[in-house]
Amino acid sequence: MKADETAARTNLRLRELLDHLPAGVVVHRADGSVSDANRAAQRILGRDHTSLPRAAASRDDWVLMDEDGQPLAEHDHPMWRVLHSRRELSDLVVGLRRPGDTEPCWLLCSGYPVLDHAGAVCEVVICFIDCTQLKEAEARLRKSEERLRLALLGSTDATWDVDLRTGECHYSDRWWDMLGYPPQVEAVDQSTWRRYTHPDDIGSVSEFIRALLTGHDSTFAIEMRLAHRDGHYVPVLSRGFVLRDGSGRAVRLSGTNTDLTERKEHERRIHDLAYFDQLTGLPNRRHLLEQLRRIALRTARTASVGALLFVDLDNFKQINDAHGHEAGDRLLCQVAERLRHSVRDTDQLARLGGDEFAVALEELAATPGDAAIEAGKVARKILDVLARPHALARPGAPPRNATITPSIGIALFGKEVGSVEAALRQADIAMYHAKRAGRDTLRFFDPAMQAAIEQRSTLEADLRDGLGQHAFPLHCQPQFNAEGRLVGGEVLVRWQHPRRGLVGPGEFIDLAESTGLIVAIGLEALREACVCLERWAHLPGLAHLALAVNVSVCQLQQPDFAERVLAVLAETGAPPERLSLELTESAFAGDVQDVIAKMARLRTHGVLFSLDDFGTGYSSLSYLKRFPLSTLKVDRSFVSGVDAEANAGAIAELIVALGKTLGLKVIAEGVENERQFAFLREQHCDAFQGFLFAPPLPLDEFEQRYQYH
Repeated sequence: MKADETAARTNLRLRELLDHLPAGVVVHRADGSVSDANRAAQRILGRDHTSLPRAAASRDDWVLMDEDGQPLAEHDHPMWRVLHSRRELSDLVVGLRRPGDTEPCWLLCSGYPVLDHAGAVCEVVICFIDCTQLKEAEARLRKSEERLRLALLGSTDATWDVDLRTGECHYSDRWWDMLGYPPQVEAVDQSTWRRYTHPDDIGSVSEFIRALLTGHDSTFAIEMRLAHRDGHYVPVLSRGFVLRDGSGRAVRLSGTNTDLTERKEHERRIHDLAYFDQLTGLPNRRHLLEQLRRIALRTARTASVGALLFVDLDNFKQINDAHGHEAGDRLLCQVAERLRHSVRDTDQLARLGGDEFAVALEELAATPGDAAIEAGKVARKILDVLARPHALARPGAPPRNATITPSIGIALFGKEVGSVEAALRQADIAMYHAKRAGRDTLRFFDPAMQAAIEQRSTLEADLRDGLGQHAFPLHCQPQFNAEGRLVGGEVLVRWQHPRRGLVGPGEFIDLAESTGLIVAIGLEALREACVCLERWAHLPGLAHLALAVNVSVCQLQQPDFAERVLAVLAETGAPPERLSLELTESAFAGDVQDVIAKMARLRTHGVLFSLDDFGTGYSSLSYLKRFPLSTLKVDRSFVSGVDAEANAGAIAELIVALGKTLGLKVIAEGVENERQFAFLREQHCDAFQGFLFAPPLPLDEFEQRYQYH
């Protein structure tokens, strides 16, 4: 009896112990049915103490699945696996879909068999804990690792990791691939990176790491170069994270290496676009200006004298127009190459734009005089090498050569001379004077050049102001026939300057043409002349006069030149047949067909054309026949030569005869004495103008004097 009570108490205590265990315990009979289960098992399995004993280890009673979520075969039930194998089972993860749940719970199961006296399995005890949260965490970790793996596969970055406590290092396959090596080519340690780092980078990288480990930063980034297997160096950006312990000591470094080759190439291209000329490969103006600042510092330290050469190609536009821009580009490239071979490697050479180049010559000499001699030698060498013919044809095409000359301006900089920055402006001014001296030459800057440029700049500003104030009054020089009868007049533009008074055309027309202001000045003169013609049409003494108005090449080149003239005639009501547009021979140097078309259109409306300065420029007999001219003027240089040169008189005689032969009216200009007048009259010249007859007069005075003539 006592034995039974002792056993009962033992069973009770064992039962209480099992019910307090956090793990579920289920006891199965050999047929798979449940004989007992503790409270944790009831809670985890979602069965109470009444329904659990009726369950069996079968698919009908339990919806189980394997770790991948697939249905678990009945013979794979933990109880049957222990029963059939007669061995213990441990750490088996099984999914269970409990009644009413949409998601499975996961159980970590262990089991062992209970054998009877005969050694047969009479019971199977299955223990399990709920590991759902662990399973979900494992799934999240697996997804995270998968995302990281895929991200790294799609990335060009190479990962690496160093445990500073154990010395363990990991370089990813991509790390080795970036350097051209197969993965895991060798064991790695904390010094591996040194064997591949560029010798010039080892010192700075080592110092960076030392400061990083002894500091407090948690992130880092540094650029370095690592040796590639084929011999070149790969620029990389190494960046990552520093893991520190509670005391702030670095215990781990983890990071990635990014190949910067492509980025460096982009940076190089951007730098080249910003600082180099894309056609010739020479440094551009921006690059030169930055170099000049450095040159200025070096010059100040050495107290030496250098020179800056401004090289401009003569008549490059004509070659471009005649042969095309492609040929012009080839010429510029050849010029650049010849310039490279004309200067020292230490000299600065640049293309400033268009057909302009600059050369900075450092440390030529200790004195300005000696430096000028050396700079002159370099400039004359450039003149010589550029004078040789340049090949313009494409490779494989028939040969086509052209010769071009430069104009070179030279300015000195340095000790007792001036700044490098000023030298660039001064060399430009000197180049301009080389142009005016006939081109294909060199000129040194001097202060007089600066004064001339400033005067020209001031004059240009005054010209622009004068346009808005109608400061260009017209004068008119009368033209007479051999009997002294007034037959016409030539309009001459003057400039009423606010400080200098009345300025003649010789002082401003060239500037107006070079700046393009002549177009507006000429249009204003044409309009005022047409207003006069309309008024004179009602004055008996002036109604028969033809009024000649000078037209510049710039005006004639305007696409709407003919339309502008017709618009002025319509606006003023002037008779077109009394308007004579006076051209110079330079008008024939451009697009001849375009000039003929414009003249022909105006001629159909009655406008006359006169050729001025015949014999001094581009004219030929073919021009005289092709252009719809009505009047030919004998240049004053031939008229004035009648007094002293037999040849000049012969030329004047020939021009008059030529005009008569072509049916043109001939006017002699610049007639200043009776001998000239008599000679030209004998040649049957049609009309005369000059100081022998009358000087140019303001229009109102001209009108008052001759309206009753």
